[in-house]
Amino acid sequence: MRPETRGHFKVLWAVLAVVFVALMVTHPKTVFEGASSGVQTWWNIVFPALLPFFIASELLMSFGVVRFMGVLLEPVMRPLFNVPGTGSFVVAVGFTSGYPIGAMLTAKLRTEGTISRVEAERLVSFTNNSSPLFMLVAVAVGMFNMPALGYLIAGSHYLGNLTLGLALRFYKRHDINRTPATPWQGNWIRGAFKEMMQVIQTEQRPPGRIISDAVRYSINNLLNIGGFIILFAVIIRLLEQTGSIHLLVGLFSVLLVPLGYAPETMPALVTGLFEMTLGTRAAVESQATLLQQLMAVAVILAWSGLSIHAQVVSMVSGTDIRLWPFLIGRICHAGLATMYTMLLYPMFDLESKPTSAAFDFPLGNIAFNPGYADYLQVSCLIMLALIIVPLLLHLVYIFFAASKRYFYHF
Repeated sequence: MRPETRGHFKVLWAVLAVVFVALMVTHPKTVFEGASSGVQTWWNIVFPALLPFFIASELLMSFGVVRFMGVLLEPVMRPLFNVPGTGSFVVAVGFTSGYPIGAMLTAKLRTEGTISRVEAERLVSFTNNSSPLFMLVAVAVGMFNMPALGYLIAGSHYLGNLTLGLALRFYKRHDINRTPATPWQGNWIRGAFKEMMQVIQTEQRPPGRIISDAVRYSINNLLNIGGFIILFAVIIRLLEQTGSIHLLVGLFSVLLVPLGYAPETMPALVTGLFEMTLGTRAAVESQATLLQQLMAVAVILAWSGLSIHAQVVSMVSGTDIRLWPFLIGRICHAGLATMYTMLLYPMFDLESKPTSAAFDFPLGNIAFNPGYADYLQVSCLIMLALIIVPLLLHLVYIFFAASKRYFYHF
């Protein structure tokens, strides 16, 4: 971007900031209500859902577990997603926690030089998923009051992102700066442990300092995320109050209604353009059929909202990762998630939800929701499985290779 163009953009941002402040002055009650809604969303859903994974990921990276996984999973990650084995950790945590932890881990790997810029752009484009807690508990149970819908919502969401990841392996696949494969041709387990020990020996901080830094870094990131959620909650309320949101509803109707989306879900999709949680809530409250509501939810969760996009930008701002592949990936994921929703919906044999059904979003901190403990346990088990299973498979491979040599000898 040329300097004069960059200057014009800064002037535009300055004008928008002045308009935003003016609206805050003229609509103080709306601003307060929006900020209160944003704080509740952050404290009740985002904070308890992400904090354990933020801390755990920091600890695993500091103690070399990520490098250990990278050596073992190089033969899997490279052919599937065209990223080095260390990307497997980003995939594992990104699919078991939620936005924007995939971007945070990708940025850290890029800062350490573990992956190239193109590989980082591939990773950040398909490892930022909605939290399983949000889909299985908040949306399916709290909003729809239909727990079985959680599997449909999560299944279409994850299948869409995995399909996107497989397609992105062709994005600049001949990049000359790709990370070379880990040069272990002998015992891969021994090589993986050697790589892990190198990280541990390089780490100069004592264990207590590592844990303290992990907690502090995680809370700082969550405070940053909370700020974006509150900001966009205020922006949405101001757009609703000033009537500007109706212009966007008309634009969305022109673009999406011909594609099969219900007109009743257009306000929800416009809200989801900015903030995912509020958009999902609006989709559930709309007067559309259950399938149309689920299609709108699939789009909103896949797009994730400009609030999440701003969080991703803040996470990768210190790197050379470009964001346009991420934005294109979100659009493609929205289409893929909708397609999988329509394909999977008949398998669940669901009746249309009555349009007069009461909205039942859980109040209070979602950590005290009965489903939270089960979700956290399942997510942690998935993370452990993605670490331990490759080791077990490699042991099986060594056993069969040794058996083959033994019988061949005789």
